[in-house]
Amino acid sequence: MTDLISADLVDTDLPATDRRAAVRLLAGRLRDAGRVTDLDGFLADVEAREAQAATGLDGGVAIPHCRSAHVTAPSLAFGRVREGGIDFGAADGVPADLVFLIAAPEGGDSEHLKILAALARRLVRPAFTGELRAAQDAEAVAAFVRQEVTVP
Repeated sequence: MTDLISADLVDTDLPATDRRAAVRLLAGRLRDAGRVTDLDGFLADVEAREAQAATGLDGGVAIPHCRSAHVTAPSLAFGRVREGGIDFGAADGVPADLVFLIAAPEGGDSEHLKILAALARRLVRPAFTGELRAAQDAEAVAAFVRQEVTVP
């Protein structure tokens, strides 16, 4: 089984200033890793899901996600925004500086919901988000997330 996240799916200095750019950059990492077969098709699926409801959470976190025919394996890409954050429509109005992009295969039934639930359970802990904000490099982030976010 492929790890949910690896260092090549992490950008600790995401150079995006808006939601679409952030998702495109993270989706590009998924494509480059062979986890997304059609970037534009996948982005359309993410955008369709985003149109249903905002994916920004309180506390500076966003979790855009979708199931897509263009995804080869359940995957999690992560980006940390250095300057200011990005508006993902969080109820508290705080721009997201931590962005998790969940990609699940279309036939994956509830796979992306399991990933989302496992991640959400951790995100309510300030120590978890603090560790992500302080991590020095992509490998440290990937190792920490693999350790903390386990999907049954």
